[in-house]
Amino acid sequence: MPKMKAAVFVEKNRIVLEDKPIPEVGPLDALVRITTTTICGTDVHILKGEYPVAKGLTVGHEPVGIIEKLGSSVVGFSEGQRVIAGAITPSGHSFACLCGCASQDGPASKHGFTATGGWKFGNIIDGCQAEYVLVPDAMANLGAVPDTLSDEQVLMCPDIMSTGFSGAESGKVQIGDTVVVFALGPIGLCAVAGAKLKGATTIIGVDTLPARQDVARQLGASHIVDFRQGDPVAQIMALTDGRGVDVAIEALGTQTTFEAALRVLRPGGTLSSLGVYSTDLRIPLDAFAAGLGDLKIVTTLCPGGKERMRRLMEVISSGRVDLTPLVTHRYKLDDIEKAYELFANQRDGVMKVAITP
Repeated sequence: MPKMKAAVFVEKNRIVLEDKPIPEVGPLDALVRITTTTICGTDVHILKGEYPVAKGLTVGHEPVGIIEKLGSSVVGFSEGQRVIAGAITPSGHSFACLCGCASQDGPASKHGFTATGGWKFGNIIDGCQAEYVLVPDAMANLGAVPDTLSDEQVLMCPDIMSTGFSGAESGKVQIGDTVVVFALGPIGLCAVAGAKLKGATTIIGVDTLPARQDVARQLGASHIVDFRQGDPVAQIMALTDGRGVDVAIEALGTQTTFEAALRVLRPGGTLSSLGVYSTDLRIPLDAFAAGLGDLKIVTTLCPGGKERMRRLMEVISSGRVDLTPLVTHRYKLDDIEKAYELFANQRDGVMKVAITP
């Protein structure tokens, strides 16, 4: 059986490059030859044992590539075509999908819903930090890449851009809103861009790293709060003249940032949570106004599917957003263990790492 190279979760703190069989293609699948992929913060949670996956699983969920082989029932695409697929690959026919909750796809479950069920790559099926990836339900999930866009231009679409934008969308940012984004990693930076596209006129970014602060300004942040220069809650309340923000987007996944996001909301405001949490969360009584402040807390798992991918690529094609500055480092697949060491330890100003064959 033909083999391919793949980054495999072996055990806590060990993701290694191994040879695995190239996947067999089912009737509704597509085999995609990876031309570019990347490492996500969620992959680091897996590496550290903070998010459980099966040993031997190929990790990664952000594919850009070329269709190598199509399943016998797949129409509308052709072999040799450049494509992306979202980190979330919904079936398209479950009850969850049909009621607009595709990220919670559960086609095999009794009621059609499974929490995080749309996230298959690098979670419950082999992912795309490999030479090839098998895309399930290809007709629902493949997005054709325009010839005018490079791999790196669309590399953020499968997850980072979709997730970051969804922070603004789920928070229902409106024209004239004041928005704060806690943590200006790649997802937080995309949340800044999404808030600007949705019409926010004051966008506050919270981070201490100058390079990330600079990119946030390029993407639309009007103010930067450095948490090492004082209490970020106090700084944000001062910037808003004591009013608080309409929407607070939490993009790190810690108790500290979650609680700070809650504390800076105006009455009736929305906390839009994008973080992946590794411990229980506590909601302070005062910050929650004893449950009487009309506050809203919403969470979002990266929207996927081909229509989402098409829309995100349209944003890139239009020139409204340029996310290529997020790619700060480049590695070959053969060196992916070194890429993980860099990314997991956040050395050398890394934001995103492009991985190529």
